Amino acid sequence: MSKRMEFSRKIKAQIITRANGKCKKCSVMLKTGEGEVDHILPCALGGETTVPNGRLLCRVCQVKKTADDIRRVRKFDRQRDKASGAVQAKSALAGRKQPKPAPTKTLPPRAMFVPASHEALAQGGGELVIYRVRQQILHRWAWPERRHYLAYRANT
Repeated sequence: MSKRMEFSRKIKAQIITRANGKCKKCSVMLKTGEGEVDHILPCALGGETTVPNGRLLCRVCQVKKTADDIRRVRKFDRQRDKASGAVQAKSALAGRKQPKPAPTKTLPPRAMFVPASHEALAQGGGELVIYRVRQQILHRWAWPERRHYLAYRANT
């Protein structure tokens, strides 16, 4: 792991002056000595101790960002280790010891025809029924402007 790098006094002063006494994340006004100068890109991920890579944060924002930085650095370390071969990637099938059992239940058979109860569909009037069902669905789910258009179109 890389060595922690601190901002110099001169760079800290420039960052604090640039911030005008406000937290750069939540914009709260800070008292003198209340804020903390933080790296935008952590040193462990290649961040430098320069003015553009620094910002003034309140302690609440600093704690949240540090927790997120730790997660990002650990993820970076894991990815680097996998890519370099230091750690073998886990196989998706490595944990499975026995084959998956075959399903015991089967689906019920589906009808290959239209039941006689749907007489309108069976007698050729199905297009009208389908049109009306479609219109009902559109009326329920369409935006309000579309409803007025459909109502106008249905009356003409």
